Amino acid sequence: MKILNLYCGIGGNRKLWKNCEVTAVEIDSDIAAVYKKLFPEDKVVIGDAHKYLLDHFSEFDFIWSSPPCPTHSKLRLSHKDRMFPDMKLYQELIFLQTWFKGKFVVENVDPYYEPLILPTIKLDRHLFWSNFKISEFEIEKSKTDVSRDTKEGLAEFKGIDLSEFQIKNKRLLLRNAVNPKVADHIFMESLK
Repeated sequence: MKILNLYCGIGGNRKLWKNCEVTAVEIDSDIAAVYKKLFPEDKVVIGDAHKYLLDHFSEFDFIWSSPPCPTHSKLRLSHKDRMFPDMKLYQELIFLQTWFKGKFVVENVDPYYEPLILPTIKLDRHLFWSNFKISEFEIEKSKTDVSRDTKEGLAEFKGIDLSEFQIKNKRLLLRNAVNPKVADHIFMESLK
């Protein structure tokens, strides 16, 4: 199965996938280098995931997109600066629903507003939109709140060791990484 992993970050969603050929797209070269070290067999593209989707969507059987969430997050309500939500989330969802013939998942936070398109399912702190059924999944809870946990606690919970990497914001990267067990559950659902 050929998979496109957009806005891949450090690959939390990718961690448990088996028997697949993955192309991962990440705009930050330092983060892409971490991903490449963790998943050396994957093809890693450093570039704009939104544009890559438009140019290459038809080459894949399965697409996972995790567009940036800061402008959608409920944390936005506590910020003094105001900004528009980044609508790439909905652009990609509508695009995939209309043009993509394979299976897809678009993942993002539970937003501070009512979602403009109803998600397929909410699991943990995230909403997932897909073109296939995703069943409920009992999610193992972290020892502390994921939004407040330490980088060590997050690394243990998600099974991603970043100790060898000289990279900034390890805690943020681990927080942003999709729970590998949730992503594997969704991936396995797509195969049904």
